[in-house]
Amino acid sequence: MDTQPRRIVIVGGGFSGVYTAIHLERFTRHDPSVRITLVSSENYFLMSPLLFEAGSGILEPRHAVNPIRPLLDKTQFVEAEVKAIDVERRTVTVRPHDNETYELPYDHLVLALGGVTNTSLIPGSDRALTFKTLGDAIYLRNQVIRLFEWGDVEKNPRRKQAQLTFVVVGAGLVGVELMGELTTFIRNVSKLYKNVDPREIRFEMIEAGPKIAPEFDDKLAEYSAGVLEKRGVRIRTNSPVKAIRPDSLELPDGQVIEAATIVVATGVAPNPLVASLPIEKDRKGRAVTDAAMRVKNRTGIWALGDCAQIPDPSGKPYPPLAQHALREAKQLAKNIALALRGSQPQPFVYETKGTLAALGHFKGAGRVYGINIHGFFAWWVWRTYYVMRMPKWSRRLRIIIDWTVALFFKNDVVQLDVVRGNQLPEALASPRVPADGGDGSRSQPPRNEMHDSALTARVS
Repeated sequence: MDTQPRRIVIVGGGFSGVYTAIHLERFTRHDPSVRITLVSSENYFLMSPLLFEAGSGILEPRHAVNPIRPLLDKTQFVEAEVKAIDVERRTVTVRPHDNETYELPYDHLVLALGGVTNTSLIPGSDRALTFKTLGDAIYLRNQVIRLFEWGDVEKNPRRKQAQLTFVVVGAGLVGVELMGELTTFIRNVSKLYKNVDPREIRFEMIEAGPKIAPEFDDKLAEYSAGVLEKRGVRIRTNSPVKAIRPDSLELPDGQVIEAATIVVATGVAPNPLVASLPIEKDRKGRAVTDAAMRVKNRTGIWALGDCAQIPDPSGKPYPPLAQHALREAKQLAKNIALALRGSQPQPFVYETKGTLAALGHFKGAGRVYGINIHGFFAWWVWRTYYVMRMPKWSRRLRIIIDWTVALFFKNDVVQLDVVRGNQLPEALASPRVPADGGDGSRSQPPRNEMHDSALTARVS
């Protein structure tokens, strides 16, 4: 038996990376020569579908994530930033926080780098908020509460209107779920502010395409739109945003919407690290693989999840969904185990079981096994499915307890500290919203940009 170490390096700590490591441990448990290393910039993985409720306060933010180390037995976990990948020398260069870089050699490399919010579609998107990480969710929560605190004492009507205007750009499932939870959270919070009239609160959802929730059929999309419109959301379709500024955005017809809170949910782009690799990529920048998830023309390199284009039996790429990532991870781990034994890897074949979206306040929509569901039942199915996808019953029980408590108590207005001491970074200062001076002059407080400060959430 070959006793030389076979080194498997997995880069990325999301669904794809963590579950690949978990399954690899199981498939190679009787082979002491296998060395598995998982590299991630965070020491936890995020159950991304629960991010909306973590941001609104229904869930304790820590309960939407799971520490990586307790999930792994023999895998070496390295919390570090991946600086470079040399596919010729078969090394991954990493840098732990504030330390020098070093190299991890590999025999098999798994690209599970995930994706980032696509900010290349609209000029100025880097000035808006995103909703992809736990830090994003905490920041948005703080932003909403902070603006209500300011709005409660604001005397300038124009500035107050901008403070109470909330815009989501992009109406795919992420944007729809975000707006659904945001409307519920804001309506509950607004009751605590006596000087804020609910009629002053403005919600805008802007979509470049002809309808919201294009992942759904027309009936479910119309239902989702109806739920949001009843909560006061103005939905604008066929309206590609022309530009985003620190305090406003411009529509194709020249109309300007002044808002202190603009969130972009404009789809997912592959992790920028993939772009630097000398591998075949599709037009979206994803690593192109064969049906077995091997990167084309690169022996020993595999890819899955948001950063990979994996063809189904008809040749069409699988969608970047969590349910696919979970199954891809298991098959990829099995394929690496087969390759280590000299056997032929097998193609990944999976048929989507359905699509679900939670719309907040006991409402949901989806299609499961070919059947459309909506309302309370869809919301219940959504919650049941995702809580069971969370590893470890200890985390599942905490989530269930949070949900139960939320049935009896309203959202609170506690802002979670994300800065040290009493220092207030520029991003948390009063947003630059126009003053109604009648002469076109504008007030000049620092602009409201999330990216001006680094927000991190650590879970140990």
